[in-house]
Amino acid sequence: MTQSIQVVDLGRMEYAAAWALQKTVVGAKRRGDFPDTLLLVEHPPVYTIGRRGGEQHLLVPRARLEAEGVAVHAVERGGDITFHGPGQLVGYPILNLKNFRPDVNVYLRQLEEVLIGTLGCFGIAAGRQPGLTGVWAGDAKLAAIGVSAHGWITMHGFALNLTTDLSYFDRIVPCGIRGQRVGSMAQWLGDAVSWAAVTDALVDCFGRRFAAEMTRVPLADLRNALDGVPDPVGLLRS
Repeated sequence: MTQSIQVVDLGRMEYAAAWALQKTVVGAKRRGDFPDTLLLVEHPPVYTIGRRGGEQHLLVPRARLEAEGVAVHAVERGGDITFHGPGQLVGYPILNLKNFRPDVNVYLRQLEEVLIGTLGCFGIAAGRQPGLTGVWAGDAKLAAIGVSAHGWITMHGFALNLTTDLSYFDRIVPCGIRGQRVGSMAQWLGDAVSWAAVTDALVDCFGRRFAAEMTRVPLADLRNALDGVPDPVGLLRS
């Protein structure tokens, strides 16, 4: 039986709001038969620190970043520190892995395959680095992955650099790996990077990799479906 995944484009949204929305969807899935969901979003500049990280890999004082309007959040995903910002496509799959394959390591490899396939659609030969999570083209990391899973329900996800200002990565040790070079699709494609085309390719690759039917759903419909689910920050009413 083919699984179904609803895809919701959040547009540009503050990290804290998207984080709260993820938690709301996770809560709905734990309470009942809520659909598997892929949230797609672009964030204003923000650094997030996973369970394996710490501020030792933040190379600029936190107070200075916050004075510049760049947020810093410690979150429950795996991995170390990374950056999210304009020109970067972020995906948060909130899936019950029991509907697919209940193995987090396999899930991570599937996400890598989705991103490798997406980049391949644009002629970018991408792959893995032994012992590391993420996707590289040459020696440049184009996509980072960091997830959490409790009761087989996933949260957090991946970030693919399209036209991202890579100078933000100079302020951190990306993913805690010193000497790692970060790249973007724009370095291969120049001005030919199309946000809509990359999103379409990613959704198609996601559906094929997870053997799922991908259905686009407006954010308003997601809000309606979550009506009555605890929403402490009032996000669903905004």
